[in-house]
Amino acid sequence: MKVKTQSKKVNKAWLNQHVNDPYVKLAQKDGYRARAAYKLKEIDETLGLIRPGHVVVDLGSAPGAWSQYVRRRLSPSGAAVGELNGQIIALDLLAMEPVEGVHFILGDFREAEVLAELERVLLERGVQKVDVVVSDMAPNLSGIGSADAARIEDLVGLAVDFSRLHMKADGALVAKLFHGGAYDPMVALFRKTFKVVKPFKPKASRDKSSETFLVGLGLKN
Repeated sequence: MKVKTQSKKVNKAWLNQHVNDPYVKLAQKDGYRARAAYKLKEIDETLGLIRPGHVVVDLGSAPGAWSQYVRRRLSPSGAAVGELNGQIIALDLLAMEPVEGVHFILGDFREAEVLAELERVLLERGVQKVDVVVSDMAPNLSGIGSADAARIEDLVGLAVDFSRLHMKADGALVAKLFHGGAYDPMVALFRKTFKVVKPFKPKASRDKSSETFLVGLGLKN
């Protein structure tokens, strides 16, 4: 019974924090599905990554907040609906409610056939190279450091590999990772792959969270 009571207290504390979170309130006001939209927004506004006419691939897109933000950036008027100047292809192993103008692929990015489907969609849409790849992919963390590091390295590594093959030379990759065993190897991989590497901890990322983002700008030859 004590464990259950403690669990209820933790859940209640989290719920109170979530409800009172200024970014949660802002997301509700602005029509975003999650507060995560403001993480990408801050990164984009700081570095000027996403511009009208771009082709953007959103990996780990559910519930869709990043796709919603990108969709507004590619709208001539910044609108959530209507005209779109550019293309957005989103992918996740979880279902995602449709976002107007976004082509969604349901599947696990780690599986070869899902990657092949993404490549097929790009080809069908006449896309030779994409401008920006954003990845909010994250594994289910077990609390076992070595295992979690391996899972994170796997996902971030796949995003880097995809970018290396399918992104323009002057493109950008934004990828989420966590401070821990995987951090230094992933920074090294980014530095090996990109001309400029910038770590980023957005204000919308909770202080207690170990998540951070790496931004790679411009592919090395």
